[in-house]
Amino acid sequence: MTETKTPTGTTADLAVRLRLAVTRTARKLRQEAGSQLTPSTAAALASVERRGPLTPSELAAIEGIQRPTATRVIARLEEAGLLVRAADPGDRRSSLVSVTPEGRALLRKARNRKTAYLAHRMRHLPADDLAALERAVDVLERMLEDGSR
Repeated sequence: MTETKTPTGTTADLAVRLRLAVTRTARKLRQEAGSQLTPSTAAALASVERRGPLTPSELAAIEGIQRPTATRVIARLEEAGLLVRAADPGDRRSSLVSVTPEGRALLRKARNRKTAYLAHRMRHLPADDLAALERAVDVLERMLEDGSR
């Protein structure tokens, strides 16, 4: 298979630049969130908010972690008052975790801070750069929709 050329190199070169830019952007957004959460606890809390209530096993599967790891993450979030555990009415041996109002508020605050940071950085970009970012977001969203490619 031959390497596809881009205007400034190859797709492999572009992939390296994209990976680094995405990694640095994600790191900066985590810093801007101003949250006491680690990346793994923040991801777990967001998953429970989006898809909960969940059993620890369901959370482990969603996050791609082992059940004991999910249990530890849940315990940390529960101790911080961000998750609450209740008996699973369908399986008395298990529990369901849900996000507390404090957990929702923390997620909302972090998301708002990250969005504000990006909006501030984009505020003075020329129109053609904003259009390029809009096209890039469209491409990234399409790439992420189909995980098989």
